[in-house]
Amino acid sequence: MNTMPPTIRIPLLAVLATCTLVAVTGCHSIDFYDQTLQGPVPPPMEPPRELSMMCLPSYQIEPPDIVQIEMIKQIPLPPYRTEAHDALMISVVGTLLDQPINDFYRIDGEGNVDLGPAYGKLRLAGMTIEETQTAIHEHLSQVLRVPEVSVQLEEASGVQQLTGVYPVGPDGSVNLRRYGRVHLAGKTIAEAKAALEEHLAQFFDSPEVGINVAEYRSKVYYIIAEGAGLDESVVREQITGNETVLDALTVLGGRPQLSSKDIWIARPAPGGFGCEQILPVDYDAITRGGSSATNYQMLPGDRLFVAEDRLLATTNLISKFTTPIQRVLGVASLGTSAVRGFQTLGRGFNLQRGRTNVF
Repeated sequence: MNTMPPTIRIPLLAVLATCTLVAVTGCHSIDFYDQTLQGPVPPPMEPPRELSMMCLPSYQIEPPDIVQIEMIKQIPLPPYRTEAHDALMISVVGTLLDQPINDFYRIDGEGNVDLGPAYGKLRLAGMTIEETQTAIHEHLSQVLRVPEVSVQLEEASGVQQLTGVYPVGPDGSVNLRRYGRVHLAGKTIAEAKAALEEHLAQFFDSPEVGINVAEYRSKVYYIIAEGAGLDESVVREQITGNETVLDALTVLGGRPQLSSKDIWIARPAPGGFGCEQILPVDYDAITRGGSSATNYQMLPGDRLFVAEDRLLATTNLISKFTTPIQRVLGVASLGTSAVRGFQTLGRGFNLQRGRTNVF
């Protein structure tokens, strides 16, 4: 008579059915990276590939980038006082007919300007433009009746030229020498332009600056190739925004001899999450079939990992253990041969002497 309650009988039958199924089919491990266990990736999350690349966000300047700065407008703040080697545009109405004054005049090392044989020299260094114009008028009034003088600053030798190439330092700033430092790290090109113009407004009247990145050094990706039991190689390559997996492999001159065709991209997870982003690469499909499905676009921070050849790795591992033993045995064999040689050397020499004495 069966006294088992019905509520217990049903779970027991389920357990027996599960055990029977396991016994028939066997145990199988679950591959948590099996793509069949995952749903399709939404289109916005699809990684960019060879034929569907994405434009990178606005470039942010970071150390150790190199920037090109061009000063478009560099007029000193008034009142500017002239210095030696400054160039002035002097125009005078009412001069002598054979000696006009309408040209560029440079202040010499002593601070004087030579206006010509009929007018002589006068000292202009250390004056403002208005004071310079008054001094020239008073000087020419000794020779001319009613001179009308106009003076403009054409070139200020005391103003340092800022146009040039500047490295972004480890602190994220560029050194403008006598005009101080400006922090540019984390700024786009437009933001860096505004920061430079705001800083230089302390020294110039409404400065205008052009800036561009001369060398992109801060945005990189890495190529890591296993050495099949030997040292791994790690290559740091600058990124310009248009590189694919195939471009990255050309940096190594192709797939290394010690490597297999097992290649993938390890991409840093956004937002600081600890999960892995692994993009497997089908090397044969890319190279032999011209497929772009896994020829992914390289993004800043990517790690292209080229796995080792397992057979070569095993061979090198065995060689690591057997080579020292072979060397020790080789030295021992060489030593034994040397000892035997010395032992037989004397016997042969005595035998030869005995033969010589007989004759």
